[in-house]
Amino acid sequence: MAFKYTEEQLNTMDKSLLISLFLGLQEQLDNLTKETHSLNEKMQLMMEQLILANNHRFGRSSEKMADVAQIYFIEIDGTIGFFNEAEAVCDLDAPEPEHLELKSPKGKKQSGKKEKDLSRLETNRIDHYMTEVELAAEFGENGWKQLPDMIAKRYKFIPAKVEVDEHHVGVYSSKSDGHMVKADHPKGLLHGSPVSPSLAAAIMNGKYINALPLYRLEKDFERYGLAIERKNMANWMIRLAEEYLAILYDFLHERLFEYHVIQADETPVLVNRDGRSAGSKSYMWVYRSGYMYKDEHIVLYEYQKTRNASHPRTFLKDYSGICVTDGYQVYHTVEKQLEDLTIAGCWVHARRRLDEAQKVIPEAAKKGSMSYLSRSRPYIEKKVS
Repeated sequence: MAFKYTEEQLNTMDKSLLISLFLGLQEQLDNLTKETHSLNEKMQLMMEQLILANNHRFGRSSEKMADVAQIYFIEIDGTIGFFNEAEAVCDLDAPEPEHLELKSPKGKKQSGKKEKDLSRLETNRIDHYMTEVELAAEFGENGWKQLPDMIAKRYKFIPAKVEVDEHHVGVYSSKSDGHMVKADHPKGLLHGSPVSPSLAAAIMNGKYINALPLYRLEKDFERYGLAIERKNMANWMIRLAEEYLAILYDFLHERLFEYHVIQADETPVLVNRDGRSAGSKSYMWVYRSGYMYKDEHIVLYEYQKTRNASHPRTFLKDYSGICVTDGYQVYHTVEKQLEDLTIAGCWVHARRRLDEAQKVIPEAAKKGSMSYLSRSRPYIEKKVS
C-alpha cells in the first residue's frame, strides 16, 4: 500500500524535499499519460481490427458497385435465398402490374413512334358482343348505339412442348453396279447424336443463363417426356463448345484486341478431375473489355492449371494497348516481355483500403475524413487537374 502524507506533515516538511516530491510526481504523471495514450492507441487499433473482422465474416464478401447490369448469383435483395427464394422476395402489399410486356428502352422521340410502337407479344383478339335479339330485348327496337369497346387483357403462358422431327432420307441403289446414293438432307448438329439446335439451346440457357444444375434440368426434361441423362447433356455442351463456340471464342479474342483498354484477372478454382489429385488448385483467367465500351462487352475465360506468366503472355502476345490488372507481379513481368503492352493498376484495389478505413471511422466524422473525400469524384478530378 502506498504511503500517504497528512496535511500536517506536508506543512512541516523541508522545502527541498517538497520540490523533490513534486518533480517525482510530475515525472510519474508524464509516464502514466504516455502509457495511457499508448493503451488508447492499441485499443483503437483492436476495435478497428474487430470491426473489419466482423465485416469480413458477416458482411458482403463481394465489392458491388452501383451497376444495375451487374450479375448477382443467389443473393436476392441483399438476402441469401435458396429454397425460400419466394419468401425472401415476396411483398403481399405490392400492386398488381397493369402490363406484362417488356418496356422498350427509352430513346429520342421520333415522329410517328406512337403508331409504330406496337406490342412485341402476339395478341389474340376474342370478341364478346350481344346479339341483335339481346339488344332489342334490353333497349327496344333501334333503341341502342355502339360505344367504344371495353378492352381487358389476360396474359397466357404456354409451356414449352417437345416435338420429334423424323427425317426419312431416301436411299437409292443402282441395278447394274449396286452403288448407293442418299437424298440431300440436313446435317445433324453433332454426328451420331439426336440433339437438335433448339434442344441444345434450351440446355445452354437453363445451365448457363438460369444457373440450373444439370440434375435439375434432367428432372425438368422428364416432365416433358424426355429421358436425357446429365452426362449426355455435359457431353453435348463440351462437344458443342469445341466444334462451334471455339470458333466464336477465337473471333472474340481477335476482336478484344481492337479495344485500347482491356482488363485481366485470375481466380483459383478447385477441379476434381484433370489428371491430378482431387481438390488440386487451378486458375480461371478472365480477359474482358472495360466499361469504356458500353455498347459491346467481351468477356473471355481461360482455364489453366497454374498461375505463371506463360498464360497471360500467350494470350496477350498480339495485343497493343493498356491492360488494367491488380498488383500481381506476373502481369508486370509480361509487360517487360511484350513491347506493345502497358499494364495499369486497378483503381478498385486503391479504393479498397479507403473503404475499410471508412468502416472504422465514427459516423459523425466520416464525411470530413480524407478517406471519404479521396473517394469522391469532384475531389479526385480537382487533384488530377
